[in-house]
Amino acid sequence: MGLQRTKITALVITFNEIGYIENCLKSIEFADEVIVVDSYSTDGTYEYLLAQPKVRVIQHPFKNYTAQKSFTLNQASNDWVIFVDADEVVTPELKSEIISTINSSTTHAAFWFRRKFMFQQKRLRFSGWQTDKNYRLFRKSKVQFSDKRIVHETLIVDGSSATLKEQLTHYCYRDFTNYKQKMLLYGRLKAKEAIQKGKRFNLFMLFAKPAFTFSYNYIVRLGVLDGMKGIKVCYLNALGDWERYLELRKLEQDQQVPSLKTAPQQGNLS
Repeated sequence: MGLQRTKITALVITFNEIGYIENCLKSIEFADEVIVVDSYSTDGTYEYLLAQPKVRVIQHPFKNYTAQKSFTLNQASNDWVIFVDADEVVTPELKSEIISTINSSTTHAAFWFRRKFMFQQKRLRFSGWQTDKNYRLFRKSKVQFSDKRIVHETLIVDGSSATLKEQLTHYCYRDFTNYKQKMLLYGRLKAKEAIQKGKRFNLFMLFAKPAFTFSYNYIVRLGVLDGMKGIKVCYLNALGDWERYLELRKLEQDQQVPSLKTAPQQGNLS
């Protein structure tokens, strides 16, 4: 009798992902359980998911990325979990590595995935993304999402980690409008993070941070070698920083935060 195969759950969160979720789901069909948590899509994503017999779909209101992913993780029946975004695809090579890893005698609790970024259908090789990696494969019993981050969530791992060899394909740039909206949302969520930590709006940083982000990614991180793709991506990433500071100022005004003259000394947002 052969050894029993380790079961795995695939998790995805969605909002208006028609055109991407299809390939994502096909790439994770190997999972024993597939759970998608949808935050009330309006483009047919939810209806598409309902029609997939091997997918368990749950609708849950979106508060922030950490809260949504924490809720989703709690739905998994298996200890081993692969968490992918709707615009990510697990390649056949990565699939094989995942299966062999969880069925090995590994003592690691979590694994980093490096990602190959796609600008529409062409690879984005630089622009700050070339060293990107994220936790995507881990044991549910050994991790939790940190409540200190609400965007670009952080996983707290009880145990050791390693990095898989094969890369996850990430279709990060659908079109200009979609990527812009994503960066603006990230900016607003980062502002909420900042104000929760006691950070304050700074007029100098409103201009300096976006300028630094663009210059760093375009020049130091070689976005210039990505041509027009690099210009667009670096600009929109900088726009996210601009939105962060505008939103931070708005949150301060809405909450009637005391002026800098009377407030305790606080660190600047960086």
